[in-house]
Amino acid sequence: MSYSLGILDQSPIIGDATNERTLQNTVALAQKAEQLGYSRFWVSEHHNTNTLAGTSPEVLVSYLLAKTKSINIGSGGVMLQHYSPFKVAENFHVLASLEPGRVDLGIGKAPGGLPLSTKALQYGTINTGQDFEERLSFLQQLLDDAVPAEHELHGIQATPIPKVKPGLFLLGASPQSATLAGKLGIAFVFARFINSDHDVLKEASEAYRMHYPKGHFAVAVAALAAPTKEEAKDLVGEQKITKVHLASGRSLTLNSVELAEKFGQESGESFTVKQYDADILYGTPEEIKEQLDAYHAQYQIDEFILHTPVLKALERERSFELLSPVNLHLQQQEAVS
Repeated sequence: MSYSLGILDQSPIIGDATNERTLQNTVALAQKAEQLGYSRFWVSEHHNTNTLAGTSPEVLVSYLLAKTKSINIGSGGVMLQHYSPFKVAENFHVLASLEPGRVDLGIGKAPGGLPLSTKALQYGTINTGQDFEERLSFLQQLLDDAVPAEHELHGIQATPIPKVKPGLFLLGASPQSATLAGKLGIAFVFARFINSDHDVLKEASEAYRMHYPKGHFAVAVAALAAPTKEEAKDLVGEQKITKVHLASGRSLTLNSVELAEKFGQESGESFTVKQYDADILYGTPEEIKEQLDAYHAQYQIDEFILHTPVLKALERERSFELLSPVNLHLQQQEAVS
């Protein structure tokens, strides 16, 4: 089987760890991932939370690039609804000029926080939140240094223009997002740890391949490996996914019932909160590899991004070691960049 393995680290604050210790744990994990043969290491964007320390991926990416030598480092992702595509392109062009061929720019559609943090991020700006596709398309044009003649900003360049542009990825959990990525001709990462519906994954895979047959289709999965399946099951426990469903039709995933209810209240809409069993791949490395192999074959998946939502530092690190390309003897595909 030929697929790549990467890591998504949300910089979880484990136990009584300080923010400083948590971010240093992320640095250490990135360095370990490089040693273990992972293709890429991504960090996330979550706002106004006391459970995750990763709020500014572009800053953390810069530091991680300086602390590693060869692994791709990137955002998983930058929440583009809050920011100027021009400034995002400038930031990642600087990074790509410093470390050519190692920079990934993952773009997310979600807010990365509650309505209050969204209001704070967009304070003083005009942002309807309805122009994501336009923003993503403009960002792609800036990264390609190809803003079309008919665009009102034709002639603008997001300098410095790097010799090797950042790899652009769209992150999502729906066929609609997969379709958008396919139409734009960019890599797509399906967030299975958010939406584990097999039918949705199948539809997303088919939609992406229909529009972009040679594109890079990756899946981010929640996974935990241990020496025995019994231990892995105990570590996973009975984790739940909490979603808030708004009257407008939007659904968002939160870390707890309390946060979901708070999101609903801050949204000003009527809402319902529901919990679902989290679909986490668990077991021995060999058992998890069998599942990854099956997904790879069924959905033509080029890469898996591993997310391990377990708040035990040593067991979490051990899982990444057990599932590493080095330990699984995987023949890695060359990292897309």
